[in-house]
Amino acid sequence: MKRYTARTALLEAVMILAGLVFAFPIYILVNLSVRGADDASSPVAPTLSPTLANYAEAWRAAGLASALVNSMAVTVLSVVVIIIASAMAAYPLARATGRWPRWAFLLFAIGLLLPAQLGMIPLYQSMRDLGLLGSVWSLVLFYCGLQIPFSVFLYTGFLRAVPAEYEDAAAVDGCGPVRAFFSVVLPLLRPVTGTVAVLNAIFIWNDFLTPLLYLSGSSQQTVPVAVFQFVGQYVANWHLVFAGLVISIIPILVAYFLMQKRIIRGFAGGLKG
Repeated sequence: MKRYTARTALLEAVMILAGLVFAFPIYILVNLSVRGADDASSPVAPTLSPTLANYAEAWRAAGLASALVNSMAVTVLSVVVIIIASAMAAYPLARATGRWPRWAFLLFAIGLLLPAQLGMIPLYQSMRDLGLLGSVWSLVLFYCGLQIPFSVFLYTGFLRAVPAEYEDAAAVDGCGPVRAFFSVVLPLLRPVTGTVAVLNAIFIWNDFLTPLLYLSGSSQQTVPVAVFQFVGQYVANWHLVFAGLVISIIPILVAYFLMQKRIIRGFAGGLKG
């Protein structure tokens, strides 16, 4: 058995301290979400008379039911399209020989360097001309175009480390390139697919500016925009804001706890690859 040394005690103390640092914002969030509007005490001080009425009021006033449905729809649809399109685009970039794959990969890499804010006005005009303003499809289209370069970058790096012998064996058995990709290559991409799904889902779920721009004036809102209506120019209902934020993170937490092992394995495997 290993002895409990001073070094072990120091490492445990550091980890406990790090855990407290990360847990402190969560404590503030939950503490203020159960505090009454007339309570002006310090945010750090525990709420003496907690109430759950803030959650009911935030749910009703912000229309969080429909906002959660919209956020889930946009996130799921966007992530699915990003995964399929990025994996299929990265496959020839990683396997083909010659100059064109290098130049094509460079074009995708340039997409990582260009700020998305540069295209906000022309993209808004394009969405308007297509009649997609006020629709969640405008967000799906925007997120796919924005996040595919990053996802292709991850998939290509992972595929270059995967031996090509698997596809050669499938070709000997009579598989064409398309069937070999979906039957052999795509299952091998599960680790990096977990990384791509987690990173994109978190970004899309928490994004505020794009839904505010494309869904402004419509009844369809995502959760961040729905919560934002509690903040005005002269007054802000912070107790409702924090209650809405707690509600908004519950779906992500539930999904994480249900898929905790797969997410951790996929994320670690994707980074390793």
